[in-house]
Amino acid sequence: MTAEGFLEGRRLQLARGVMLQCIMGGYPPARFYGCDDGDLALVPDPAQIHRLPWSKHPRALAICDADELTGESSSLSTRGQLKAVIARYAAIGLAPVVATELEFFVFAPNTDSTQPFQPPTGVDGRREDGHSAFSISSNNGLRPFFREVYECMAALGLPRDTFMHEMGVSQFEINLLHGDPLLLADQTFLFKHLLKEVALKHGLIVVCMAKPLAHTPGSSMHIHQSIVEVATGRNVFTDENGQASATFRHFIGGQQAGMADFTALFAPNVNSYQRLYHPFASPNNACWSHDNRSAGLRIPASSPIARRVENRLPGADANPYLAIAASLACGLYGIQHQLEPDEPIQGKFEVPDKLSLPCTLHAALERLKRSQLAMELFGKEFIEGYIASKTMELTSFQDEITPWERRVLAAQA
Repeated sequence: MTAEGFLEGRRLQLARGVMLQCIMGGYPPARFYGCDDGDLALVPDPAQIHRLPWSKHPRALAICDADELTGESSSLSTRGQLKAVIARYAAIGLAPVVATELEFFVFAPNTDSTQPFQPPTGVDGRREDGHSAFSISSNNGLRPFFREVYECMAALGLPRDTFMHEMGVSQFEINLLHGDPLLLADQTFLFKHLLKEVALKHGLIVVCMAKPLAHTPGSSMHIHQSIVEVATGRNVFTDENGQASATFRHFIGGQQAGMADFTALFAPNVNSYQRLYHPFASPNNACWSHDNRSAGLRIPASSPIARRVENRLPGADANPYLAIAASLACGLYGIQHQLEPDEPIQGKFEVPDKLSLPCTLHAALERLKRSQLAMELFGKEFIEGYIASKTMELTSFQDEITPWERRVLAAQA
């Protein structure tokens, strides 16, 4: 839209079907979004209008809500779904607080999708080979890229906590500061957009796939969650004696009750399950533990005032609005139904069958399809539409024969 049109308040409308557009560009049958495919109104959030600092020419981006023309939020909008979950907490005097940790890879341009990604050539003329985890060295030559990333984050008002080199080859992680869940979802979305745009300026690509490289750790989007009492600002996960509260237990119980049903929301793509297949530090379970990274729900070591639950299942490829909404909705369900969690696990452990999670996108979608909890928390229109879109993506993947199949199976008798 032109700046003039935007400032005049001209309404921007969008066909409902676009909300269910799959990643290849197609659409599920119209019955999933209304056979007339009527319009939604895109309503900009005044707090999320940003001039884009990396753009050579003046450009701005406005994060919008997708509303029905009658004024209510569209059930197909993931941002709207997150706002609805936050409102359910507010109705009982509570406010969730979240933080996201986002991992990503920085690669050289990949013009041939049949070839593996490669790290950029460093200033020493070599490509990183995977020995730089938590390193402070700069031989990867990415300092100019990250300098502009930091500058653009400051210009967009994105506060950052920690930036580090992660375990993978040319893999990095940012920790965003904790705050309001909608704000953190917006910030996570903006940061991913910023990364990709700035990378292109520097002759690089940023990849937020869950598992872009074989034999290398994948990329997560861990979600740290706590709940405060609106009236007092007190963390309700901690009681007056500084110990874990009943609300804390019930929140974990709700997370455990919903993680398997919502795996398809936390791990939304075929590639997501490549990350979860090798479970160390990418746990595919609903166990909980104090400071054990093998558990899907980790309680980080912290002071009582900072007691929180870390959901380690979502990948970097997850929709931040939807992943945060699903995780918080499960926690609230546990609080309202006073669900008790299983006993915490420590050390090396075997995952009980009831706490195991779907290990393929097909299995995750089948679980979501049967979930009454999903229908209750997100509504039939959204869940059925989401499944329809993701089923199209899965079918598209299954229509292709992979290099592994040609290499290994072609010679078989």
